[in-house]
Amino acid sequence: MSAATGATTGAAAARQLSFDELGTPLRDVTFVVVDLETTGGSTGRDAITEVGAVKVRGGEVLGEFATLVDPGRGIPPPVVALTGITDAMVAAAPRIEAVLPGFLEFAAGAVLVAHNSAFDVGFLRAACAATGTGWPRPAVLCTARLARRVLTRDEAPSCRLAALARLLHAHTRPAHRALTDAQATVDVLHGLLERVGPLGVHSLEELLGYLPEVTAAQRRNCHLAAHLPHAPGVYLFRGPSDEVLYIGTSRDLRSRVRQYFTAGESRRRVREMVGLAQRVDAVECAHSLEAQVRELRLLAAHRPRYNRRSNAPDRVWWVVLTDEAFPRLSVVRAARPGALGPFPSRRAATDAVDAVQDVVALRRCTQRIPARAPRGVPCALAELGRCGAPCSGAQTPEQYRPEPARVLALVEGHDDELLHRLAAGIDRLSQAGRFEEAAARRDRLAALLRAIDRGQRLAALAALAEVVAARPDGAGGWELAVVRHGRLAAAATAPRGVAPMPVVEALRAGAEVVLAGPGPLRGAPAEEVRAVLDWLARPGTRLVRVAAPWSEPVAGAARWRPWVRRAEAGRAGYAAAD
Repeated sequence: MSAATGATTGAAAARQLSFDELGTPLRDVTFVVVDLETTGGSTGRDAITEVGAVKVRGGEVLGEFATLVDPGRGIPPPVVALTGITDAMVAAAPRIEAVLPGFLEFAAGAVLVAHNSAFDVGFLRAACAATGTGWPRPAVLCTARLARRVLTRDEAPSCRLAALARLLHAHTRPAHRALTDAQATVDVLHGLLERVGPLGVHSLEELLGYLPEVTAAQRRNCHLAAHLPHAPGVYLFRGPSDEVLYIGTSRDLRSRVRQYFTAGESRRRVREMVGLAQRVDAVECAHSLEAQVRELRLLAAHRPRYNRRSNAPDRVWWVVLTDEAFPRLSVVRAARPGALGPFPSRRAATDAVDAVQDVVALRRCTQRIPARAPRGVPCALAELGRCGAPCSGAQTPEQYRPEPARVLALVEGHDDELLHRLAAGIDRLSQAGRFEEAAARRDRLAALLRAIDRGQRLAALAALAEVVAARPDGAGGWELAVVRHGRLAAAATAPRGVAPMPVVEALRAGAEVVLAGPGPLRGAPAEEVRAVLDWLARPGTRLVRVAAPWSEPVAGAARWRPWVRRAEAGRAGYAAAD
């Protein structure tokens, strides 16, 4: 090849790549065209009798998948007459639970195509649910609906597979057998794709966006993503009054935002939001952790109405000891030193209170007792028989003081005596044959242990004045983060070939100043500390610098993790047996 020819080819390739930024070119998309035969039309009552699929890319057949399936029931005579599949033919065939893994592996990473896809995908999803197999949620393309969009009624009065196969000159004619019909659908798909090319549909995203599900408002606003970069960050949809409608995060801002204008976006409220949007702003970030943290902060600042968690992005609950002569446990929103939490809901915090009160003699009545309460005189609730726990009338302050101290020792990880008490109580109930009550207490203790463990891990990070960490970026470089008292203070990257330590020092010098606040998390939002901790705990992360030893309490809930795993396994086994 001459140099001139090579240069011309390279220029053409460069022009093609810029064009391809619109999305995934259709020639590079892998389609798996599937067809099913079943005992009937109900996903609840009927079952699959045959699976046929063809994998294609760029007009070339890459492979085929075909098998009969034992439906576990008789095939009705009308279905036998239609498909020719009899009970004798499927008697030795594998059951669907043996077929599904192979089919899902065959279709992994591909766009699933079917004629009247709701039928085929509905049966596949029902089979996954019945066998406990996870549904991978692939992109789905229906050739029947695409045909209604592409072809006029005069040209195609009927969009049945047989009619389309004749119209588009398919090489294979449908015969109500799975593989044959899948092969015919491949020819129909290719014929329809030839029709959409002249209409400006050249990528998978444009093809999905061309389907009828895309509203006119979605299609009208697709230009809003044109200016966004292919970079990680946070995107903000803004409305007519410049208000923030929706906030999200992505590793590739332009690709993610473009998806909101295609048929792949099926959420009603989000499609409504896209119709209202006037522009999309973006905040480029160094890496995914910075994007996640910025998203949390922007959600708290703007509270956009179309984000599910925007009403209370930082809402968590804590369990604290009240500040009075005879403290009791109280569920509150603001943390203080010695608080147990955080909990995602008030119900979870209340369950933790109930678990602790099973073994600690703390009063439960809400009547406030003065510091100089007369000793030996019961409070009004106790006098009426409505107080089921000790209070000023039952104990002196000196006798009562060890109970709250035990709770503080549990939360701070100095002593896990209360956990041993709770576990022993569960064992006693089990030995007495009170299995349902034992199981309820087991689940409550497991939830309490998870909460204490989570709180101690978050508090250990928040206590550190500074942590500098690095993670491989997958391309020979490093993602860098400076964390101060559990908050992300700075983020950057050191690309391949760039010495990371000078970048680290510059990053530390310009990082945000974070002053420690009150409470176990030093004033940091719980969700942000959790996001940072998850990033730091991922395999491959390296600690570059830590201001002080990073440690968790020796008597903390971490050493109860094997107990929690056994409890969860027992609960899962009971649910499966039930």
